[in-house]
Amino acid sequence: MQPSNFLIAVFEFVLLIFSLSVHECAHAWMASRLGDQTARLQGRVTLNPMYHVDPIGTLLFPALMIFGPLFSGGALGGFLIGWAKPTPVITRNFRNLVRDDTLVTLAGPVSNLLLAFVAFVVLAVLLGTQGYLPHQESMASNLEALGTLCELAIQVNLALFFFNLLPIPPLDGSHIVRHMLPYNALNFYDRMGMFGYILMIMVGGPVVRFFMGPTLGLVYGLLAHIPQH
Repeated sequence: MQPSNFLIAVFEFVLLIFSLSVHECAHAWMASRLGDQTARLQGRVTLNPMYHVDPIGTLLFPALMIFGPLFSGGALGGFLIGWAKPTPVITRNFRNLVRDDTLVTLAGPVSNLLLAFVAFVVLAVLLGTQGYLPHQESMASNLEALGTLCELAIQVNLALFFFNLLPIPPLDGSHIVRHMLPYNALNFYDRMGMFGYILMIMVGGPVVRFFMGPTLGLVYGLLAHIPQH
């Protein structure tokens, strides 16, 4: 039995919230390890979504992208992107500002890449061992649901990985780029404000699609070559 479109949408929405929580928790954990306890003192070193949810970026905007096509006949929706409440970081608490801030920045996207890898491994195991699994309808349904969940986890987390590395404030990529800018350009960069969010929404989807295509092609190509017993 194939999961319904609505159930897949629910899976995708829950996975997005979880993946964003892991992303922000990774930022907070790395900052704490490097000497800045700001996020830890605010309870941000946790996977509890309540500490990371942004009403617009985590709930409203992704909900429109995920559930919109189901209730609008395809009139609403688009490429899934989202963001959580930014993790507070006070860089003066770091011993090496540029290095430590870069490590804290990269911790978020790398956590999404790790989640995608774990989902890939689970999916590969399912594909490689399916011949040994009991041929019961309930078991088959559960395994199919797990396979769908893993596939969605790969897609969601790769999208978050590429999206957050875009050099647009306030995304993670901007924190890396700002360390390379001269003072005058840095002032302009930091003042982008709402324009950054508009640019993020307008440009984010097409750029992430550009990278997602070949990456998913590689992922599915590797899965297709897994021997099945």
